Amino acid sequence: MRSPIRGILVTGILGLVVASLLVSGCSEGTGLTIGGSTTVQPLSESWGEAFMAHNPDIQVTVQGGGSSAGVKGAAEGTLDIGAASREMKAEEESSWPELRVYHVAADGVAIVVNPGVSVEDLTLAEVKTIFGAGSNDEWTVVNREEGSGTREVFETVVMLGDKVGARAEYLPSNGAVKQKVASTGNAIGYISLGYVDSSVKALTVDGIECSEATILDSSYPVMRYLNYITKGEADGADRDFIDFALGPEGQRIVASDGYIPIE
Repeated sequence: MRSPIRGILVTGILGLVVASLLVSGCSEGTGLTIGGSTTVQPLSESWGEAFMAHNPDIQVTVQGGGSSAGVKGAAEGTLDIGAASREMKAEEESSWPELRVYHVAADGVAIVVNPGVSVEDLTLAEVKTIFGAGSNDEWTVVNREEGSGTREVFETVVMLGDKVGARAEYLPSNGAVKQKVASTGNAIGYISLGYVDSSVKALTVDGIECSEATILDSSYPVMRYLNYITKGEADGADRDFIDFALGPEGQRIVASDGYIPIE
């Protein structure tokens, strides 16, 4: 005959195990992982810090990887929110029709040179010619790597589908491009407006400065929306975070980080 005390002990142990699993399951819902575009990454980090100050029970983790990685991560569930500095491609929409896109800010792609370069303005056609030729005695051309949303926009608007010269240098992020241009005397590249500072010189394009005003009135030609992407309609912590980003405090952060509010 089984001892009733042993039965009570077994029941008690099982109860503790179940309770532990329940607690563990609850804790899994307190994390929010955002990744993808390196253009959006600084904004996500700023939003994450502010959001956690209001919601200390939710841990926000931000990583890069590029816009294509952001779309894929959202689709495959490795990211709660994917970040992309371009619109979704037709093949992505076809492969993952359940994805939802949320515009969270606007941005310009600035054409930047080393501060020592005497050029102040280029036409869009001249920019296309320089990048099409690639690096030579006159220019060190700095391009972005495959999968970059910033590169996608540049290729669509500036290159009009043509290839950047094979001798260009390919770098993995806005920050890396800025550092290369800042440290190379004849370098030219392109970066998000949010990354522009005194270490590089942003050129006017066809006489038009890359600024909030010229992007909002569409006079500056190389602009795009910055996007968050979720698998299905955002809900729970995802929805709360996106609502925060689009709310008054979130959009003030957009402006203070050098991007362009849309709300």
